[in-house]
Amino acid sequence: MKNPSLEVDELAFAYPDGNQALFGVNLNISQGERVALLGPNGAGKTTLVMHLNGILPTMQGSVKVAGQLVDSKDVASIKAIRHKVGIVFQDPDDQLFMPTVGEDVAFGPFNAGLRGEELKHAVDSALDLVGMREFIDRPPHHLSFGQRRRVAVATVLAMKPEILVMDEPSSNLDPASRRELAEIVRSLDITLLMVTHDLPFAFELCERSVILSGGVIVADGPTREILSNATLLSAHRLELPRGFSF
Repeated sequence: MKNPSLEVDELAFAYPDGNQALFGVNLNISQGERVALLGPNGAGKTTLVMHLNGILPTMQGSVKVAGQLVDSKDVASIKAIRHKVGIVFQDPDDQLFMPTVGEDVAFGPFNAGLRGEELKHAVDSALDLVGMREFIDRPPHHLSFGQRRRVAVATVLAMKPEILVMDEPSSNLDPASRRELAEIVRSLDITLLMVTHDLPFAFELCERSVILSGGVIVADGPTREILSNATLLSAHRLELPRGFSF
C-alpha cells in the first residue's frame, strides 16, 4: 500500500463572520493518486485547499502532508509544507510576475536556496515537463493564456512538491490548449488534487472523485461511478455536458 500524501481528519472551519465553511471533513489521498474535488460554488472547496498549506489556520481537526502536520503557528513547519503543496491558481497571472518565463520558474527554487547549475537544472526540468523550454526568455505577458497556464504549472513543479493542487485548470482554455494540458497532467508522476467544475476533464484525468457540498464530503469513489449517478450530480448542482457519454 502506498504512503499517504494527504490526510485530512475531522477538519472544521468557520470564518470570522460566523460562516461555517467546513464541517468535519475527512479525506485521505495516497501517493500518486489523481483525485478530482467536485462541488457547487460555496461548497467549501477553496476553504479546504487553503488549509493544505496553512494559508488558513486549522481550527478543529488536522491536516497532514506526507506525514507532516500542517501547523500554522509553526513558521518553519509552514515553510516546509509550502514546498510540499504546490497550488496552481485558476488565473495564471496571479502567479507570473517576473520579466521572463525562466525567472518566474526560478523564483521559488532560488528562494529555497538553489543556485548555479542546480537552479538551472530545476528550471529546465520543470519547463521540459510542460513543453515550454523554448520560451524560457520570453516575457510571460507575450504568451497565450494556455501557455501562461503551463508556465504557472512549471513554477510549481520546479519546487518538486508532494502534491500538485490545480484550481479549475481547464477554465478559459481553447480545445487544443485543454488537450495539451491534459496530456501534461497525465504524464506527471505526482499526487494530484484537481478542483474543477469540468466533469469531463475530471473523468479524463482522475480515477477518483470526491464531492464536497455544504462543507461536508457527500461522495467519494471512482469517477465513472460518481459521474454516472445523475441523481447525485443533480442534488449537488453538478452537470455533465449535454450529449456526454462514457
